[in-house]
Amino acid sequence: MASQITVTGDTINARPVARPGEVLEAVPGLIVTQHSGEGKANQYFLRGYNLDHGTDMAIYVDDVPVNMRTHAHGQGYADLNWLMPETINALDVRKGPYFADEGDFSSVGNLHISLIDRVEKSLAQVTLGSFGYRRLFSMGSSKVGDGTLLVAGEAGTYNGPWDSPDDTRKLNGLVRYTQGTALDGLSITGMAYTNRWNSTDQIPLRAITSGEIGRFGAIDPTDGGNTDRFALSARIAGTDDAGSWKANAFAVKSTLDLFNNFTYFLDNPEFGDQFHQRDDRVMAGANASRTVNGSFAGRPMETTFGIQTRYDAIGLALTDTYQRSFLSNVRSDRVGEGSVGIYAQNTVRWTDWLRTTLGWRGDCYDAHVTSVFDSNNSGHVNAGIGSPKFTMVLGPFNRTEFFLGAGLGMHSNDARGATITEAPGDSDTKLSTSPLLVRTRGAEVGVRTKIISNLESSLSLFLLDQDSEIVFSGDAGDTSASRPSRRYGVEWTNHFRPRSWIEFDADLAMTHARFIGYDSEQAAVYDSLLGYPLAQIGNAPGNYIPNAPEVVASAGVTLGDRTGWFGALRWRYLGSTPLTEDNAFRSQPISVVNGRIGYRTDNGWRVQLDVLNLFNARTSQISYAYGSLIKSDSYFNLCYPVQTAPAAVCQNGVMDSVIHPVEPLAIRLTAAGSF
Repeated sequence: MASQITVTGDTINARPVARPGEVLEAVPGLIVTQHSGEGKANQYFLRGYNLDHGTDMAIYVDDVPVNMRTHAHGQGYADLNWLMPETINALDVRKGPYFADEGDFSSVGNLHISLIDRVEKSLAQVTLGSFGYRRLFSMGSSKVGDGTLLVAGEAGTYNGPWDSPDDTRKLNGLVRYTQGTALDGLSITGMAYTNRWNSTDQIPLRAITSGEIGRFGAIDPTDGGNTDRFALSARIAGTDDAGSWKANAFAVKSTLDLFNNFTYFLDNPEFGDQFHQRDDRVMAGANASRTVNGSFAGRPMETTFGIQTRYDAIGLALTDTYQRSFLSNVRSDRVGEGSVGIYAQNTVRWTDWLRTTLGWRGDCYDAHVTSVFDSNNSGHVNAGIGSPKFTMVLGPFNRTEFFLGAGLGMHSNDARGATITEAPGDSDTKLSTSPLLVRTRGAEVGVRTKIISNLESSLSLFLLDQDSEIVFSGDAGDTSASRPSRRYGVEWTNHFRPRSWIEFDADLAMTHARFIGYDSEQAAVYDSLLGYPLAQIGNAPGNYIPNAPEVVASAGVTLGDRTGWFGALRWRYLGSTPLTEDNAFRSQPISVVNGRIGYRTDNGWRVQLDVLNLFNARTSQISYAYGSLIKSDSYFNLCYPVQTAPAAVCQNGVMDSVIHPVEPLAIRLTAAGSF
């Protein structure tokens, strides 16, 4: 496909970034933000989707899935804070549900990060920066037997510009043994990671404009969390006269404790609305595939068969807290969720200028939910779904190729939402279950050309439909359902390298995203929510999808050779997005520039200076709009202890934009040596 690319590790590491997850912005059209501390998963935006923390964008590192199903904080939660950018070999990017070997969470994008096997020289580096940023990193490799042993590690701290410092404390390590190559060899990789942090969550705009708090203040300064991750994985691959084969297996033990307060004093005027989400899981799985080379009608043919398995044993808890101290239980669950995916795809090169790939994938899911406090929410659920896939490539004609893709896809929903029957702790409030698997449909046409010397350009037009954006709300402990949706748009990507020491890139993505149909029940909710104090708006909910990006753009220039001066300048832009279905609230555009300058010696020493938010833009990482209540609201004393304000305000809060600001201009100085 025209949107299918591979980005090298050198290219990724030439980009100045504020946090590890931002390396994914090497993917054209992808924006990576952070709205709650340096240990929580990033928030992702791609192809008109607010992907939250990973739903509908599958991420793999060394063929180990990163997305977490049935997660305490959000379905598809994909934390990459444990990724050390220096260990990245390449990033393979595919978009759309057109590939038979891609399953859950892959409808919008599929990102596969491979790791390096060795380094020519050992590396040690130290980085010091603004707002208490400190990072130590070291990496080296040596021959062991018939293979290579790679060891890497980092330690870091960061406070940030916040009135309540993040006090992030991170330790990270990797040990990797490899033999041979990725196509004919094996690898065994072990990882260990721990992180502790405080967080300044999103804050209501009215609290800033009134002067109650500054842009970097907090309503609840005790939010934050801690997380640990330990992983062991193995890969093996080989080739023979008939074709090739590969297999891998993995086991991951992870925990997350997250303390958030998004509505402040709406539900609990005395102690506040902070809650604790805990996720404690073991994830294990194995995959295998076989590719057979052959011919059909005298034309070259390649057929691949594969199987993918995964099982998650998960302990989940949601409690109300005050300054991270326990107040009451909301729900607690034990979940066992397994899946098996099988696939087959066949590629035929009909001519020198035409090849087609036809594939099919089947996924089966089975989940057991044991609800500790609400036995009526326990249950067993299973589901299966089949997904045909098709791609076609025409060309090259005069260094130009044309692409066509179409297919069906899917994503899983939180298993708790598929067994729920009543609100946690409230047996009188009955709830509807959500489907375990949700269908997606996509199509794409595109062109990639190198007709102009040293310039590679691609243009893609895409369409993606989703049957329902039904998700489990980890924040509330129940399910919320939305209507079917449709997104269509265009992506334009350009890379220009006129000389070996300079490269330009520019990307533009525009998407039209809307819900399909009309939701009368949601209209009643909006009438209640907006009836006071915003009755003058008078709008029923429309078909806008909150936080769906309409325009994403980026541009950059990278300078330098292996030695001597080098540098980079990068700009990213996220246009205004609707924050509510009626478009009454919209975010402000986000425009940020990062820069880098440095010098490398021929004996392996390097000094570089990164400048983040070069022009000190006063913008936001993320914006939302919803009802909340803070003690300075004029309605607070009218709701508690005796309610005299309209019920809509006391139940739903004051509708307002809430934001998390981009950090101000910051510098980070790195000194590194190879030996």
